Amino acid sequence: MAELHTSHPAQSAEEAAYENFIRVVQEAADLDREPAERAAQLVLQTLAERLSGGEARDIAEQLPPDLSAWLRTDRPAEPFDLDEFLRRIAEGEQVDLKAAERHARAVFLALGRTVSAEEIEDMAAELPKSFAPLLPRGERIEVMPADMFIERVAERAGLGPDAALRATNAVLETLAERISGGEVEDLAAQLPPQLHEPLRRGDALSNAAARKMTLERFLRHVAEREGVAPDEAREHTRAVLATLREAVTPKEWFDVTSQLPAEFTVVLARP
Repeated sequence: MAELHTSHPAQSAEEAAYENFIRVVQEAADLDREPAERAAQLVLQTLAERLSGGEARDIAEQLPPDLSAWLRTDRPAEPFDLDEFLRRIAEGEQVDLKAAERHARAVFLALGRTVSAEEIEDMAAELPKSFAPLLPRGERIEVMPADMFIERVAERAGLGPDAALRATNAVLETLAERISGGEVEDLAAQLPPQLHEPLRRGDALSNAAARKMTLERFLRHVAEREGVAPDEAREHTRAVLATLREAVTPKEWFDVTSQLPAEFTVVLARP
């Protein structure tokens, strides 16, 4: 493991590039110097675990030595998703997932300001769609924070935070069971990691294939998973889906709802 960098009065071009990189991380993640260096190290090391050796080396060649050292790897790429990426960073930094995501965004932003756009595109091509919110170039997706999502569901449905979270999990799990696996992946790419678990559960239940179900059956599943009466499940489903509509792009909302039968219109209308 490379040692954290120590600046000197007379900086070389490589040292200046390192300082600029860390400064971007500090400002974007609102971190002090040492935590910013630690975040940069862990994010780059974890990124190297996810990329092929060739791509990691290509990125490293455009970074100053003290940063490129963190991308060195002799192991083949590990096919993990964004959730596992953030879990490893959170574990290494000993922070929660929300902080890990913020730090990862900051490091990817610094990468985007340091390496070429072509290299960023090559890197993105090796990463799953779920990494889209982290990418520093191309289409930028501003992911709604999980606490904001739950708060809006709570306001719409007249629920407390815990009940709103249960409703959100129940609806997202059932929705993931109802739509195709590819669409679940696209949806997860625009939602915070804290909301990915119910999507994974629903996707696993249908083996990544859209499971046909009527609205009545859909609401029955939501009610059972949430532990409420069917009438409550209907209102909670409307609240979650209305919030989902605000959280994703218009194209993603269209792609999700186009897989639902016409009878779902009653729960797709904004409450």
